[in-house]
Amino acid sequence: MSLIEAIVLGLIQGLTEFLPISSSGHLRVFSAFFGWPDPGAAFTAVSQIGTELAVLVYFRKRIWAILSTWTRSLFKSELRRDVHARLGWYVILGTIPIGVLGLLFEEQIDTVFRDLRIIALTLIIFGVLLGVVDKYSRKHRVIGDLTVQRGLVFGFFQCLALIPGVSRSGGTVTGGMLMGFKRSDAAEFSFLLAMPAVFASGLYKLTDIGGDEYAGWGATITGTVVAAVVGYICVAWLMKFISTHSFMPFVYYRVALGILILTLVSFGLLDPAGGAEHKPAQSEISADEEKKDEPAPEKSEEPEPSPSPSTDPATGWDIDPEVGLPVNPETGLHHDPELGMDVNIDQQSGLPVNPLTGQTYDPRETQGEGAQPGQEGAAPGQEGAGQQGTGQQEQGVPAG
Repeated sequence: MSLIEAIVLGLIQGLTEFLPISSSGHLRVFSAFFGWPDPGAAFTAVSQIGTELAVLVYFRKRIWAILSTWTRSLFKSELRRDVHARLGWYVILGTIPIGVLGLLFEEQIDTVFRDLRIIALTLIIFGVLLGVVDKYSRKHRVIGDLTVQRGLVFGFFQCLALIPGVSRSGGTVTGGMLMGFKRSDAAEFSFLLAMPAVFASGLYKLTDIGGDEYAGWGATITGTVVAAVVGYICVAWLMKFISTHSFMPFVYYRVALGILILTLVSFGLLDPAGGAEHKPAQSEISADEEKKDEPAPEKSEEPEPSPSPSTDPATGWDIDPEVGLPVNPETGLHHDPELGMDVNIDQQSGLPVNPLTGQTYDPRETQGEGAQPGQEGAAPGQEGAGQQGTGQQEQGVPAG
């Protein structure tokens, strides 16, 4: 990831984290619009640390009161009825659901949930829900009216943020208004409740930065700093805005963006998994180059003549004879016509990785022997092709 990409995505993260329009969904959508690879769940989680630092600074007095009062209440029973001591417990209880579900559905969050069609639908559905609740709910409660049950309800609504497109603030604020809380009070507790989950998620995903992730350390740190600065400005503006305005402008925006995404996908102008595969990191490229310099151990016994260059008849792209797939000249990645998308190559096995399942597979198993892409002399009805097709059914090649 370049620094320009990191700055732009950090700006998007800071602008959208506190607005009820989904920051993770916007990072995913705008990356696809710009033709960039998906920045990945790790970049999203770590950059959110920056926006939570903005919350820490903006609500510093409230947060200090909660931490100090809650800590002293562990030893002084007379403080346990204090609203700040109770808020400390409510934040802890409300964080448990998203912590449990986040770990259980980590694989789906990193892969399936990042499909642009799912993001578009959640933008529309939960945007309409936010508008209906904002218009018809009776908003009379303040943050001091929180109870254990209401704190847990806030926590379960926060779990919806695991799906890009829902919005952490949008989901929890919707739940708060359903329980009768005022907009500003629901938003304040939403921001306080998000801090433990976001910090924990960001620290947990730190181990993924610099590995197979598209975003390296430099880009991630840059995006996080930009998100922190922009996030502070945004949260200060939002708290003033919702004290006198409704959430309807955000509802209109969510619905319009969701419809735009679905329209572009329907007309084939936007790949729903576009950018979901990341470009190989520099360490992967270096390792691949070193691998090419080494002789192939298994083929040394019976050296075969290197196959002549061939092209894919549908696209005209050159086919990599080692993998059996054409190479997309625009991205430099291998393209699987069966899946209709670019795929990465696993460095250990040398096989493509299905971006939807995360599993390696052999694309040549979907074709008859001697009928590999770009090679001639194998008609569909030949005996070898039939045997290979049977083998595919038995082995269960991952579906796209």
